[in-house]
Amino acid sequence: MLSDKTIQIIKEITPAVAANAEAITVRFYERMFAGNPEVKVFFNQAHQHSGGQQRALAGAICAYFTHIDNLEVLLPAVELIAQKHCSLGIQPEHYPIVGKHLLDAIGDVMGDAATPEIVEAVAEAYGLLAEVCIGREKDIYQQQAAAEGGWNGFRDFVVDRKVAESEIVTSFYLKPADGGALAAFAPGQYITVRLEHPTTPTSPRNYSLSDNPGNGHYRITVKREPALAAEAPGGLISNYLHDHVNIGDTIQVGPPCGEFTIDPSEANPQPIVFIAGGIGVTPLLSMAKSLVAAKTPAPIYFLQAARNSAVHALAGEVRGLAGSGCDVKTQVVYDAPLEGDLNSGKCDGHGLVTAELLRSWAPIAEARFYFCGPSPFMASVADSLKELGVDDSRVNYEFFGPKQQLQTVAA
Repeated sequence: MLSDKTIQIIKEITPAVAANAEAITVRFYERMFAGNPEVKVFFNQAHQHSGGQQRALAGAICAYFTHIDNLEVLLPAVELIAQKHCSLGIQPEHYPIVGKHLLDAIGDVMGDAATPEIVEAVAEAYGLLAEVCIGREKDIYQQQAAAEGGWNGFRDFVVDRKVAESEIVTSFYLKPADGGALAAFAPGQYITVRLEHPTTPTSPRNYSLSDNPGNGHYRITVKREPALAAEAPGGLISNYLHDHVNIGDTIQVGPPCGEFTIDPSEANPQPIVFIAGGIGVTPLLSMAKSLVAAKTPAPIYFLQAARNSAVHALAGEVRGLAGSGCDVKTQVVYDAPLEGDLNSGKCDGHGLVTAELLRSWAPIAEARFYFCGPSPFMASVADSLKELGVDDSRVNYEFFGPKQQLQTVAA
């Protein structure tokens, strides 16, 4: 537990830290990468270049400080962080590195306002958070290793199949190179892919598992990512996978991780609405297929939004949910349809996912909602659900990339 004095100091400095949070995190990453370049391997430099990682960390610091006297509120965020850390192989010895550079960054930005008393309080607060995260990560590592077919770190997998799903999306079917057992996963989880890029060393990448468990393979469905900024390159790993990784090739894979999941064995008749934007369809399709395989009693509504038929991925599998024998309704909308997309039935409508569309199609008053997609799409969906009066307890979502608050994205 934190001391009363530390809690009081943290609460007093929270407004000043919030006002300077992004400057602090920018300085933090500068100091850490210069002083401990060995940790750079854990960070996606495209997210660094775009500023997404810095903004996400700033938001996390502000949330921690704001709730310093009610840390139970932060347990879902701790779980997300712990799962992400375990996907990358973060170890206890990395925490002091982060703590040192964070305190130094606060001193750099806050100057004389960062008194020894304040620095001591922040150090205590960070120490508690580190202790909680390390403990949870230890449990996750142990569970991964103990599972049938489970492992820690990275394991060699062979590409068994490679299937083009659209002009910019490809699925990779992966099997253990050693022929051993395959660890089960919860629908919605992701695996981590580590590749030795031939020209630009980079961090591992997380990719959602897009199929339901129990099929004898892991499937990831990867979008060829464009540059996040005008002066940045396109996605290094996604483009390399598309252009250079083929059937029979070996890649290194980390065990399934992630807290954005659904339990297909749950006998809950409450309707479930999935809202997928672009490549955000991947974890949601895994969830929906798992529910169908388990013959869930819950009605399922699956809404998929895409630009047009050229980039619409996994269309057949989404449509196929409606013919599964379960109570499933599907809807496809394109916001920039090609000529013939509407007349040929490749989509059910033209436009965006709006509150009006959801009100007319989904059981708003009782359903649980799961959504995933690009940040602007998710912000719009979140606003629509709020407009429709859906309580936060019925809303679940997943960001690809650095975790952010939807309100921040919308702003």
